[in-house]
Amino acid sequence: MEKSKILYAEDDETIAFLIQDSLESYYDINCYPDGKSALDAFNSQNFDICLLDIMMPGLNGFELAEHIRNQNSDIPIIFISAKTLKEDRIKGLKIGADDYLVKPFSIEELILKIEVFLKRTKKSNPSPAQYKVGKYDFDPKNYTLQDPENSITLTQRESELLLYFIRHKNIVVKRQDILKAIWGDDDYFMGRSLDVFISRLRKVLADEQTILIENLHGIGFRFSEKK
Repeated sequence: MEKSKILYAEDDETIAFLIQDSLESYYDINCYPDGKSALDAFNSQNFDICLLDIMMPGLNGFELAEHIRNQNSDIPIIFISAKTLKEDRIKGLKIGADDYLVKPFSIEELILKIEVFLKRTKKSNPSPAQYKVGKYDFDPKNYTLQDPENSITLTQRESELLLYFIRHKNIVVKRQDILKAIWGDDDYFMGRSLDVFISRLRKVLADEQTILIENLHGIGFRFSEKK
């Protein structure tokens, strides 16, 4: 099962290491040392939840949260900060944060809060049983692509790869991120396997002119659909 993806913004290297080390067994946690790099990541990737420190250089946590909330009204935001004043907590919640944890806190408490918000988000945004891929109806559970005239049965790996691309549509995804999400590792041989399955998907979708799987040399891929 694909791990939930966390955007974590924290400029204190020691705290960032401790939290990332504690959470990476449960989540795909991506840590950024300042608000600007975190916002760049948010604009180019899909995340399930945001953990934000407040006192960061350049773009602080409050400003970062405002940018995030302006773009996405649903993604959970948890502030984790040493700022203990009631005014700071109220400001964070007014911006649109879902919770505010004061340092120091226990990892167990943080995980419980993360799980509460992830479950709430998944209930309010259930995954569709089928997806539209050009002219096809894609059923990832039954590995099928179907149009009014034909039905194509994919392999399990092809179906997993297509579903990953759909969930990251119009976003550049790195090779290693795909491999870790679907194959569980990113060694050389799995990388060659990824290339084979992408080639197969391109052949399956060759007649669908609206679908494009771009190979971005040295980076990864971008799955896009023309309207």
